[in-house]
Amino acid sequence: MPKVSQAYLDARHQQILEAARRCFVRNGFHETSMQDVFAESGLSSGAVYRYFSSKDDMILAIVDENMTDILALVHSLAANSQGESLGQVLASVLEVIREKHVREDIGVMAVLVWSEELRNPELAARFESGMAEMRTTLAEVVRGHQDQQALPGHADPEALASLFMAIIPGFLLHLALFGADSDDGIPAAARALWPAAAAGSSRNLTE
Repeated sequence: MPKVSQAYLDARHQQILEAARRCFVRNGFHETSMQDVFAESGLSSGAVYRYFSSKDDMILAIVDENMTDILALVHSLAANSQGESLGQVLASVLEVIREKHVREDIGVMAVLVWSEELRNPELAARFESGMAEMRTTLAEVVRGHQDQQALPGHADPEALASLFMAIIPGFLLHLALFGADSDDGIPAAARALWPAAAAGSSRNLTE
């Protein structure tokens, strides 16, 4: 048998994941069978099982992919956020999430994953690990703004990061329930709520 390239393997892997995602969004995790994924992907059972042994494997892969994309964004923002307000940082995260929802229904997938976490310890552990890394990175962004005196130094960076983390699930739920067209003003509202402070001043964040 001719050796296939890594690019071919990666493309086939992604083809299966996209088919599984469409099935999960349409029918939910428990109402989706492996046969549904075979049909949706247009691949044989053997081809699918070469990459994933079960639906749970597919769910974990989708969660990992989504978390990797969002973590990469947060790390990039942490490295390049000097001069930007926390509102701008949060708005950028929300805009990327919205774009992913338009392409991949990430809001619906998030709601499905949250319910699945209650019965799947491995999924819960993966999700919590990703969220913990995101919280740590956002706390670093907060500390950077405190160093620039754009935030009051007495504010707890971990608590502020947790506040930001609490906003993101609410935004995902909003997307799942109302769709991407209903949230055009939310990133702008984040920018307005946490505008850039003048150098040496944090009055707009403390009053």
